[in-house]
Amino acid sequence: MQICRTKAEARAVINDWRAHRCDVVLVPTMGFLHEGHLSLMRLARTRAGAGGKVIASIFVNPTQFGPGEDLDSYPRDEARDFDLLRAEGIDAVFAPDAAEVYDPKAQTIVETTELAKVLIGRLRPGHFRGVATVVTKLFNIIRPDAAVFGEKDFQQLAVIRTLVRDLDMEIEIIGGPIAREGDGLAMSSRNVRLSPADRAAAPVLARALEQAAEMAPTGITASRLRSHVRATLEAEPRAQVQSVDIRDAVTLDTIAGPLTRPAVILLAAKFGQVFLIDNRVLHPAKEST
Repeated sequence: MQICRTKAEARAVINDWRAHRCDVVLVPTMGFLHEGHLSLMRLARTRAGAGGKVIASIFVNPTQFGPGEDLDSYPRDEARDFDLLRAEGIDAVFAPDAAEVYDPKAQTIVETTELAKVLIGRLRPGHFRGVATVVTKLFNIIRPDAAVFGEKDFQQLAVIRTLVRDLDMEIEIIGGPIAREGDGLAMSSRNVRLSPADRAAAPVLARALEQAAEMAPTGITASRLRSHVRATLEAEPRAQVQSVDIRDAVTLDTIAGPLTRPAVILLAAKFGQVFLIDNRVLHPAKEST
């Protein structure tokens, strides 16, 4: 596995692959890899095919963290990450530092103006500007044919698909299913920071989503379903509920009345100082066209 620390090194590797007519698939991560990330690597390998190449990036992007968020405490273990990537047969990893990615005089940003304001964007102002900007930079450095992102970050995936569409990028965006622990908790690099009591409480997110999936086909309105899910979360004393939203699963537009087409329920809660998100796509009994 080739390890690239600079943009020049990454571009040299990509240029060599392109000279051999290889498809290139990128899997961006912030490191501290777990099985969820590794499932994305396998999706990337499948998309790349026998003659293609897979490159992962590991970069804890400072511009997507706000004041008082967990940038400094975000878990890191680069050596372990590299071992896991080698075991998956990843061809290269781009692991720059912040000074390599961001010129101190840079003044250009990328932002999906409406999507950046709602849901997690409302709770974390500027977050999706940082995500969109760094992903655009990665796309420009790596120039992949396809890129793989996890569906756990549902809004992030929507942001990336929107920027690719709006900026006419010829990149296929692939979403990977949420990987879960045995008790249902969505896998996240942040889970390691949960106290034992908070770790025991956190699967309430998955239980609330399961209840929502069972209720969705009954004709319940979006507002009543939202209230029920919120009540389930608030019944767990260790859960500090940040957001419960039900949106159109494609557009993320708000929904009123009974569900008539696929919707997504998006949850955000803090357990101690750890911010967790989860989601599930809901299907009505009979979807209207």
